[in-house]
Amino acid sequence: MASNSKATTAGSKVPQPPPSQGKLITVLSIDGGGIRGLIPATIIACLEAKLQELDGPDARIADYFDVIAGTSTGALVTSMLAAPGENKRPLFAAKDINQFYLENGPKIFPQRKAGWLTPLLNLIGTMRGPKYDGVFLHDKIKSLTHDVKVADTVTNIVVPAFDVKYLQPIIFSTYEAKNDPLKNAHLSDICISTAAAPTYFPAHFFTTHGPGGKSREFHLVDGGVAANNPTMIAMSMLTKEVLRRNPDFNPGKPTEYQNYLIISIGTGSAKLAEKYTAPQCAKWGLIQWLYEGGFTPIIDIFSHASADMVDIHAAVLFEALRCETNYLRIQDDSLTGDTSSVDVATKENMEALIGIGKELLKKPVARVNIDTGMYVAVKDEGTNEDALARFAKMLSEERRLRHINLNSY
Repeated sequence: MASNSKATTAGSKVPQPPPSQGKLITVLSIDGGGIRGLIPATIIACLEAKLQELDGPDARIADYFDVIAGTSTGALVTSMLAAPGENKRPLFAAKDINQFYLENGPKIFPQRKAGWLTPLLNLIGTMRGPKYDGVFLHDKIKSLTHDVKVADTVTNIVVPAFDVKYLQPIIFSTYEAKNDPLKNAHLSDICISTAAAPTYFPAHFFTTHGPGGKSREFHLVDGGVAANNPTMIAMSMLTKEVLRRNPDFNPGKPTEYQNYLIISIGTGSAKLAEKYTAPQCAKWGLIQWLYEGGFTPIIDIFSHASADMVDIHAAVLFEALRCETNYLRIQDDSLTGDTSSVDVATKENMEALIGIGKELLKKPVARVNIDTGMYVAVKDEGTNEDALARFAKMLSEERRLRHINLNSY
C-alpha cells in the first residue's frame, strides 16, 4: 500500500486526465438538499476513513476521484473536499465537514421562534422575497475559498447552476475552466449560485473576464433546477474531456463505459411519508404550491424528480452494460417531518440527519425500482458500508497503479 509520503505525492499530481495512467474513471457525485447535506457528509467521512485505513492518515477524497460533482449543498461539500488549502492539499478532511454544518447551519438557516404565528410569518416572508438573505452563507463561502477559481481545485469538479436570463443550465467544470477563461469563475460565485434555491436564497449575479477585454455575465439560481443529482452531468463532462484528449474513444462501446466507477450520494427524500396527494394538490393555487405545511411543494417535486430521473438513467445504463456493481447509489427515501426539510437547522434536527447517515451505512445496498421509484435491497452485496469498503479497495488500487505508471515515464 502507499505510504503517507506517497499519499501526498499522488495528491499533488491531481487533477489528471481520465483515465489517468490507470484503468478506471472515478466519479463522486453529491446531491443538493440544504441542511440535509449532513447525510452525504457522514457517508463521505466513512469512505475517507476506509481509504485512510489502506493508504495512511494523509489520504483525502480528492486523491482518488477524477471528478467530484455537487449541486447546491453538494457543491459546498465538493468545494471543501477539492479547494486547495496549505501545500495545495484539500481544504477539509471529510471528517470535519459535519462540524462545519453544525457550527454554521443555524446561521445559514436562522430559525424563527416556534409559535402559532410562525406559519403565517413564513408565508408572508415567502411572498415578499427570499426566506433568507444569504449574507452569512455568502460571507462564509468567500472566507473559505478566497480567490480560488474553478481551474485551481486539487481535483476536477463539476457544478451545475441555472441561468434565469437565458433559461438554460450552466455547467462549471475544472476541465472547461482551463480551456475557457470566461468559464473560470471564482469558486465562491459558483457555490453561491448553485445554492440559490428559489424562495430560499436570492439569485446571484457575477461577471467573468477573459483576454482581449472579453467578459461574460451570469444570472444564476440553484443548480437543482437543472440537476439536483449531478451524476450524469459529471459523466457527460468526463466523456467530453476524454473525447477531447482521445478522439478514438468510443462511448458507444460497452467496454468504455465499463471503465467508470461511480459513487452517487443523495440527501434523502420523503417518498415513504407520502407528503402530498393528487386530491390535495388539485385544490392548490399559486401560494400553496410555493408554501404548504412548512414545505415548498413545487421545489420538492422538481428537485426529487430531477434526482430520481438521473438515478434511473444511470442504474439502467450500468445494468445494461452488466457492470451495475461499478455504480453505487446511497440514498434514504424514508425521511419524515423536520428531517425532510432543507432548512431546519436546529441542533436536534442536524444530529438526527447525522444519525440517518450513520444508519444508512448499515442498510443493505439498494437500487431504484424503475416502476415504483423505491429503493430495493440488492442480494449478496452487503451493506452500504461494505460497498464503500469494496470501492475503497478499488480506488486505492487504481491510485497505486496511476502512481506506478506515472513514475515509469
